[in-house]
Amino acid sequence: MKNNLPRHNRNIHPVLAGLLVGLISMILVVTSVWAAPQAALQASPQQQTTGDTTPEPDDCAACHPDVEAQWANSLHAHAYDDPLFFDRWKSLGEPGECLVCHTTGYQATTGEYADPGVTCEACHGEVIENHPPAVMPIRSDTDYCGTCHPITLGEWRLTGHASADVGCTDCHNPHSQHSRFDNPDEMCVNCHKESLGEHQNDAHIQKGIRCIECHALVIPPDVPPADGLSPTGHSFTITPATCVACHTDILHVGNPIPGYEAGAKAVAETLPDSPALPTMVAEYTGAGEETNIAPEQQIQALEAALASTRLSTLFQGGLIGLALGGTTTYLVARNQLQARRDHEQEDAEADATEQNHD
Repeated sequence: MKNNLPRHNRNIHPVLAGLLVGLISMILVVTSVWAAPQAALQASPQQQTTGDTTPEPDDCAACHPDVEAQWANSLHAHAYDDPLFFDRWKSLGEPGECLVCHTTGYQATTGEYADPGVTCEACHGEVIENHPPAVMPIRSDTDYCGTCHPITLGEWRLTGHASADVGCTDCHNPHSQHSRFDNPDEMCVNCHKESLGEHQNDAHIQKGIRCIECHALVIPPDVPPADGLSPTGHSFTITPATCVACHTDILHVGNPIPGYEAGAKAVAETLPDSPALPTMVAEYTGAGEETNIAPEQQIQALEAALASTRLSTLFQGGLIGLALGGTTTYLVARNQLQARRDHEQEDAEADATEQNHD
């Protein structure tokens, strides 16, 4: 017998189904992406040795991936696992005082530490309440750097840089430890371009010998110190020993630095005759100078970047929702069309059966 009961109540409208699936997909994509940084910030990771709650570099990288990328290959990041340090430390009997500077959060009473190497907490401290948006403190003054770089600090205190309050982070990027300028000469010219005078025409400059090759020359000590703390070339002073280090061929005294065993004259013949520094001074426009950005402006910039990221995520979620919703609409419509055809065929067969009985 033919079934005359209405069937439309059992049908789901394809467009409504597609919209529902698309909306759910978009919400899931957007919320999962937006929740990831918050989850990283709210996590309380267990540390390797102390068990204290302290920020891991990976947690900070959730909002500062560029900074983490600079730090990851730095000397600070590998202060503990660098083979030169690690092997020397082992040979000395693993003295705990070395770990004060080569790890983060070292506790002398227990011999435990929070992280190997110099991590974010070493210079920024523990995460403060309401960060972000509250700005983290930064310990970047020269005295603080000098706690682990005492030789460099001692050299620096004797220079004009110290009296002018030109500190470590004025010349060095604290995260990568590289100089602020790709070309070290440009970093020097940035402050000293007005006082170079006739030095621009010096034979050393004309041969392409850079500022730091004389002013920051490191002459290795005859006997390497047991603690590994050697001069670092931050006195910026040229002494007779500086000249002797390169000109042993004509002075017949002292020991040449590596690369100058044949004397300065032999090295000079291999150098290009390109006076780069005078050209740099003439064309220098101050590129690379830092802009002092207030913490409020930094927060506004971060908020703008976050808003842009969220808008992009919303757009991507919309595209994914549109694709899944459209696919769902097509599948539901096709299934309903097939079901309608099957129903019509069943009705036709039922009608034929009734006619045969009549």
